Amino acid sequence: MKMRPGSQTGFLLCGKEWIDGEALEVRSPWDQGLVGRVTIATRADAREAVHHAVASMRRTRALPRWKRREILEDIAASLIAQKERFAQLIVAEAGKPLRLALAEVDRAVLTFKTAAEEAARIGGESIPLDLTEGNEGRWGLVQRFPVGPVLAITPFNFPLNLVAHKVAPALAAGCPIIVKPAPQAPFTALALGEVILKSGWPEEAIAILPLSNADTAWLAEKEERIKLVSFTGSAKVGWELKANSGRKRVVLELGGNAALIVHSDWTDLDDAAMRTAHAAFDFAGQSCISVQRVFVHKPIFQTYLWKVVDIAERLAAGDPADETTDIGPLVRPTEAERVEAWIAEAVEGGAKLICGGRRNSSMIAPAILTATKSGMKIRDEEVFGPVLCIEPYEDFEQALAEVNHSKYGLQTGLLTRDAGRILTSYRELEVGALIVGDTPTWRLDPMPYGGVKDSGLGREGIRSAIDEMTEPRMLVMSGIH
Repeated sequence: MKMRPGSQTGFLLCGKEWIDGEALEVRSPWDQGLVGRVTIATRADAREAVHHAVASMRRTRALPRWKRREILEDIAASLIAQKERFAQLIVAEAGKPLRLALAEVDRAVLTFKTAAEEAARIGGESIPLDLTEGNEGRWGLVQRFPVGPVLAITPFNFPLNLVAHKVAPALAAGCPIIVKPAPQAPFTALALGEVILKSGWPEEAIAILPLSNADTAWLAEKEERIKLVSFTGSAKVGWELKANSGRKRVVLELGGNAALIVHSDWTDLDDAAMRTAHAAFDFAGQSCISVQRVFVHKPIFQTYLWKVVDIAERLAAGDPADETTDIGPLVRPTEAERVEAWIAEAVEGGAKLICGGRRNSSMIAPAILTATKSGMKIRDEEVFGPVLCIEPYEDFEQALAEVNHSKYGLQTGLLTRDAGRILTSYRELEVGALIVGDTPTWRLDPMPYGGVKDSGLGREGIRSAIDEMTEPRMLVMSGIH
């Protein structure tokens, strides 16, 4: 598969690229230029993909661990060899700054390498069953087996690594997988599919299908041969999918409005401000764990606030293809218009815009606000844009309450050196992870990742995803000598 600017690329099904059919135009978030056209798969194509996935189960389940590991290691090696190609695809279709796109390829390499290691660790246990009279010679064995075909629905903001987070554990577990990539960014997923096909994974056990929303919903909710749906995206769509998916397993990695607490015993405010600004504004804040709310101990509030403002105003915004760029465009002009409207609504409601907030097409200058309050969208909802709310607190318990006053609960950052505050926060905060000594935007790909409340259900991270994609099966033995 060779993608040329403006050309049409087909979807991947049963080892072939299918070009015939209706095409979707993919445009650059930076200048709205045509990146390319991708063929939209139909419901009939989706049925065929499921048919092949089901038929391939016997083969993928029987793949020995050494072979699964070899396949995953080969994919990782191919990503290393094609790092520049994948980074350029991410820049073109997602508008991600080149520096961050290159880092995403590195993260995907780690994801596949970790899956290769975990493929060798999928095991079980022996259970003694001669525990009552009459059961002499009886024993049990528990091992994990793949659940069956997996449907992965992925977002635009990490078009390589968030696809990898679903594909890599599926391959490690022995599950066939159908990937529905985001319509804004399908080419990176299709390029990864090409790499997977060359790695030795069975052709019928991988499909990359750009589908309409209606056909995706049908596949996720009505196609009973799909055994697990792994969805990353908005809370509204995710919970609707869960409600309509019947007996399927569903893993949801949804949104957030991540918070950071900065206490006055954290002495390196220059470093804290630098981390905060990058965590809030890199890639225009288009990450579900981008810092959106910061609660700062009152004695250091003004100092910290103006340090963050100073750094934010010096971040490089512009063409994502420039390796010096920190802040690129939002994925669509309509998203930039929405963020601009949310900022204006907050200011009308009494919030103070300290800096930024100006819109130029799809670009929003990094916006820092204070005096925000509950009820404002920039405080309560997921902005998914370069917006940061910074507020003072007097009492640490108040800060914890402010963090918890959210329908989301993905990750929270905490800057304090006090062990008591750390343990209290760990106990009290309603989040999937507490990141001490850094912002909530920090993530290492092997760790269990996910949230509570509207932030999701289940966990990603390779080991956790393998657990979701496998099920324990018991073997009871008796009378065998």
